[in-house]
Amino acid sequence: MQLLHRNRKVLYILFLFVCFLPWITPPLALFIGLAFALLCKRTFPGFNKKASKYLLQVSVVGLGFNMNLYESMKSGQEGMVFTIISVIGVMLLGLLIGRKLKAGRNISYLISSGTAICGGSAIAVVGPLVKAKEDEMSISLGAIFILNAIALFLFPPIGHLLHLTQEQFGLWAAIAIHDTSSVVGAGAIYGTEALHIATTVKLTRALWIIPLALVTSLLFKNKNEKMYIPWFILFFVLAMIANTFFPFPASINKEIVFAARKGLTITLFMIGSGLSIDALKQVGLKPVLLGVILWFLISILSLVVILSP
Repeated sequence: MQLLHRNRKVLYILFLFVCFLPWITPPLALFIGLAFALLCKRTFPGFNKKASKYLLQVSVVGLGFNMNLYESMKSGQEGMVFTIISVIGVMLLGLLIGRKLKAGRNISYLISSGTAICGGSAIAVVGPLVKAKEDEMSISLGAIFILNAIALFLFPPIGHLLHLTQEQFGLWAAIAIHDTSSVVGAGAIYGTEALHIATTVKLTRALWIIPLALVTSLLFKNKNEKMYIPWFILFFVLAMIANTFFPFPASINKEIVFAARKGLTITLFMIGSGLSIDALKQVGLKPVLLGVILWFLISILSLVVILSP
């Protein structure tokens, strides 16, 4: 253990380069970061905080080059009312339950955002706006990714057990599973049509990051502080518009999206490696419990709505 502490800077740099490997996914990068923090403690805290903040923003903008404005609007027309109710409802329920559990305002807000919209991506965007600490980000992301991993293996068997159609399962997965990668994975396991529906609906729900970011900036603004405007969200929209009307050649577009996803992967490693053991002991299992309760509620309610005639 002492050897790990003495060489933690070298190990940090080594793991940072490992995250560039194509088979390292965002959840795996977060797990590596969390394991590193627990075994070696914080390393390069100043660099970690600044680099993860700006790399996140650049990566989010890059992901806009993977979205089509028309497809997002078309897939969002169906079930728009339910989407609005579910997003707002989960946010309010999450804050209420988090307050009862005494999980902390920031953590409750982050987990609620991740459950309501698109998992780790929503948490990563909202985190800087609520001035969340690295510990709060790491704990919230960890709770969400644990549930994502469970959902990836649990949802397809449940879908077959309930005899859900491809369309029904795709819609259910897009609403009840947090992260886009897990939604895509579950849809692919269930079938081709389920994969298409799940992906398009989930990407449309991901657009709710934009109004959520703007509302969050307003709610968490101090009285004597100017409202923080998340300009990178505007650039994300511009990237999506550019990809729709002035698309780059396919080879260039593919490289931009790959770089953006890899940037998010590296960001999650940095966030995970910034976890404080003391903070983890203080918070305990409350964030995980909050995430489980919200996940259970949105899964059951969305399934009831989907199965209703």
